[in-house]
Amino acid sequence: MQDSHLSMSFMNFANMECKGSSELYEFLSLKVAEDAGLLDLCLAVPKGQPVPNLLFGAVHYLLLKEKEHPLKNYYQSMTHPPKRIDDETFGHFKDFCELYRDEIIPTLKSRLVQTNEVRRCGYLFPIFSWIYNKVEQPLSLIEIGTSAGFQLLWDHYGYSYGTGRTYGSQNAGVHITSEVKGDHFPKMLSESPPIASRIGLDLNISDLSDPDDYSWLKSLIWPEHQERLELFDQAAKCLKENPVDLMEGDGVHLLSDVVDAVPTDSLICIFHTHVANQLPTDSKHELLKKIAAIGSKRDVFHIYNNMWDRQLHVDYFLNGKEFKNTIGDTDGHGRWFEWNLF
Repeated sequence: MQDSHLSMSFMNFANMECKGSSELYEFLSLKVAEDAGLLDLCLAVPKGQPVPNLLFGAVHYLLLKEKEHPLKNYYQSMTHPPKRIDDETFGHFKDFCELYRDEIIPTLKSRLVQTNEVRRCGYLFPIFSWIYNKVEQPLSLIEIGTSAGFQLLWDHYGYSYGTGRTYGSQNAGVHITSEVKGDHFPKMLSESPPIASRIGLDLNISDLSDPDDYSWLKSLIWPEHQERLELFDQAAKCLKENPVDLMEGDGVHLLSDVVDAVPTDSLICIFHTHVANQLPTDSKHELLKKIAAIGSKRDVFHIYNNMWDRQLHVDYFLNGKEFKNTIGDTDGHGRWFEWNLF
């Protein structure tokens, strides 16, 4: 039963996440799904962690640490140009996993999937623009599952959406491009709205001054995604120049105390992207209960996806009244999103 569940997780990863985005990971996922030995290796992954992401991240991490192996030739992040996928590709992958099994297992047990996907700020910027236009108050940002804190600096980045216009910080060292799909285009501010405070919460804060943490976060970026790698390095530089307040611990449990410290003349914005799928169901309900309690006393917005479905949502309490909005689908790496807010 366990192998069947693991096998399905790799099948879903190949078909729902990798198709059209990573030929290498799509190919390897379908192969791993049928390999009892590699599925057994994945039993080391802690409950609640996305198994394929963690396995591929662990392998990529070791390859980036200069492990010499023919598998490296298939990774665009290390070989230019990479070798085309062929009949030997999976054999090399399996051999690498067997050869470095004693290093992969501790990595699977100790590391977390904490993808700092900077491009997701491409849909956060129009959301926060929309919120500011509605309330006209400085925003206090609280991010759950912040990892290193890149998304807390969305107001420091520049944005373009294929219209010829640029938004956000006009002289930013980080510039994000994204596509708005569908019939509706968001009304965005030409410059970022004012931020009153920002804090990130995470079970395991990623310290970019630690070379191992830096390397691990880069290893979670898929090997073909050169632009993501470049954005990561640019955002890391921005974070070094603009450090943010990060707190280690359970974000749901810490939330009430953190909210109490938020400036009273600001609007509370609680957000998390692609994190809630790692939360147990009872923690999700506890989070919503806490936000409702906050909303009975103060205005609060909750921006999230992967809670109950894959769509992006903006729920909020204004003057004690609850509102719920579904924005639409998003690409997992922020390359595009739909917009259904007016």
